[in-house]
Amino acid sequence: MAARKWTLEQREQQAAKIHDWKPWHKSTGAKTLKGKAIISKNWAIGATKREREIEQAKIEFFAALNRMIKLTERRYNKTHL
Repeated sequence: MAARKWTLEQREQQAAKIHDWKPWHKSTGAKTLKGKAIISKNWAIGATKREREIEQAKIEFFAALNRMIKLTERRYNKTHL
């Protein structure tokens, strides 16, 4: 099934309807023990994803830092021979 293409006007109208409707006020969450057990693990899924993103960002940061240090060393060595 293809995703719906919303115009800017349609999106604004839908946002206003949802804002008036406020479905988040009617949300009750899980009611059964099985449902509560399932949603109690949601934090772990998000935490794991964030941890992976943080580790990837660290790898990219230190790779860029090492490149910068090498370029700076080359420049320094050329000017101070």
